[in-house]
Amino acid sequence: MSNTGIEVAGKPERCLVLGGRGFIGSHLVDALLDLGYVVRCFDRPHVVPLGNAHLTNPNFELHEGDFASETDVDEALNGCDFCYHLVSTTLPKSSNLDPVFDIESNVLGSVHLLTHAVKHRLKKIIFVSSGGTVYGVPKHIPIFESHSNDPVCSYGITKLTIEKYLGLFYQLHGLDYTILRLANPFGERQRTHASQGAVAVFLGKVLRGESVDIWGDGSVVRDYIHIADVVAALLIALKKKTGEHVFNIGAGHGQSLNELLEAIEKVTGRHANRHYLPGRTFDVPVNVLSIDRARNSLGWSPKVGFEQGLGRFAEWLIRHSEYLKHGE
Repeated sequence: MSNTGIEVAGKPERCLVLGGRGFIGSHLVDALLDLGYVVRCFDRPHVVPLGNAHLTNPNFELHEGDFASETDVDEALNGCDFCYHLVSTTLPKSSNLDPVFDIESNVLGSVHLLTHAVKHRLKKIIFVSSGGTVYGVPKHIPIFESHSNDPVCSYGITKLTIEKYLGLFYQLHGLDYTILRLANPFGERQRTHASQGAVAVFLGKVLRGESVDIWGDGSVVRDYIHIADVVAALLIALKKKTGEHVFNIGAGHGQSLNELLEAIEKVTGRHANRHYLPGRTFDVPVNVLSIDRARNSLGWSPKVGFEQGLGRFAEWLIRHSEYLKHGE
């Protein structure tokens, strides 16, 4: 029995991690291997892995393919007991530019995944959804899972649509599932040259001595959660049986962009050169998730405080300077 409370008895069960080379996926792969699972990582051939400590583990399997290919997904599911769906081909900021591509690459791919999961008698799918986009502009803070869903970007609409299809396949075929609506994850291995992830992007710019672009006046508030707490929730969701299927996963409180930069200055001892730009229409002013349901039903709660996690991330980036360089 591991200290996470998850035990693998008898023959090791096999977990498929779709998007296993990414930020969240690579941490999850490591954690599942530590628990004794056989882990099959599915990702595109040209994706550079974030973390490679697991490559020599005899329980690690690499399956390269395209999520849009039914054949690739079907083959990846063969022999698996569980599946983590972490794949997304779009970003919130760009998804409205091509909703058709968003639907074709994410919604259709996910419905094909569910169809083949039924065929392979998968025990459960854990889907990482978006707590930052599926609710739209919040009517109250914190946001409970029962809050209305009015996304203002295609990214949020496709996440919500996939959630609905998970519910449908559960009703039609008994395919068990858990949906984790994540806040804004951050931490070690996250790319500092990226189109999303304010903590990583801002921290990278401050450590490199570059100007930090802030869309709006810096008052936008987000809920940030360290990767260790995200992985803990993903592991618990694998086997935990509750009467609920949808859970917010966040810190339960938020920081504005200005407060984020102040915290970065504090943990790094460096000055943040702020460059304010006009606000963006798709940026919801405030997004803070209620985590009461996850705490009460899953027995999960975040353990890593924001400043503590930020300090860990900064120290890791300094030790792994290659993540601060362009073209990482």
